[in-house]
Amino acid sequence: MLKRRGFDWTQARAFLATAEAGSFSGGARALRLTQPTLSRQVAALEVDLGVTLFERIGNSLELTPTGLDLLEHVRAMAEGAERVMLTASGRAQAVEGRVTVTATDVMAIYILPAAFRRLREVAPGIDVDILATNAVQDLRRREADISVRHVRPSEPELVGQSFGETEAYIYAASDYLDAIGRPETPQALGEVAQFVHFGFGSYEELMPQYAAFGIPVTARNFSVGSQTPAVTWSLIRQGLGVGLMMACVGDRTPGVERVFPQLGPVTFPTWLVTHREVHTSKRIRIVYDVLAEVLSAELRKSGEALREGADGAAIGPRGL
Repeated sequence: MLKRRGFDWTQARAFLATAEAGSFSGGARALRLTQPTLSRQVAALEVDLGVTLFERIGNSLELTPTGLDLLEHVRAMAEGAERVMLTASGRAQAVEGRVTVTATDVMAIYILPAAFRRLREVAPGIDVDILATNAVQDLRRREADISVRHVRPSEPELVGQSFGETEAYIYAASDYLDAIGRPETPQALGEVAQFVHFGFGSYEELMPQYAAFGIPVTARNFSVGSQTPAVTWSLIRQGLGVGLMMACVGDRTPGVERVFPQLGPVTFPTWLVTHREVHTSKRIRIVYDVLAEVLSAELRKSGEALREGADGAAIGPRGL
């Protein structure tokens, strides 16, 4: 528990630098302090809090469970302090440089433009390269600076923020549903509809997903598809069949609608990931923060729309 005399940010910053560097010497270099000075600041924080934050295991320094819990809070404080400083001084306007952001083609086309529009307002000197690919780029090798991906980062050099589970439903063009007679049951849909095959798996892998929805399908149901999800979405929009899409895209697209809205959803995680350099590079920090702000807003709006539009119990698969 924090003492009432106040919280010493200098000590907290020393703890954060040590945790991120993995050693007192590395933390001292990051803050341009001597190692004894940094060690004293961390020790003083432990005394003030009445906890042990690090323990030595052989030659390495490991966070205790309490240290791990505290780390995320202190990191959030550091990020907030940086944003306050940038806003107060107007330095965001002066930051320049190039940042590469990678995301799936659907995310890059439909969700991220709002972030880049916002970035142009707060930091017009930052240039962004958008790498739209469905392959996970290696941030450690600097294939990109920031990644929006659908898998949790496992590499220790990376830091990430989770936006929870993104939901996907079955969609079709309204004209297409009119043309096939608007089937009244999932089974009837499987008997008359064509399904657009998207790029994350073969149709053989997709068939069990649709079967879990109660939609019986065979290879004959998959007459067209693409390895590029943005292409499959275009095919769906143009009435070539039915298929899966993220709710944050599908629910906002004119001329398409969910097929049996009570079915589903398929869910998958969304992460914003970058290298630990985010804590030392202002341009990467700014782009990361803007992306986090927009992703949070976009996915939250989608979730609110889903709750408002729910008209039945969710059934079917919960994972892709």
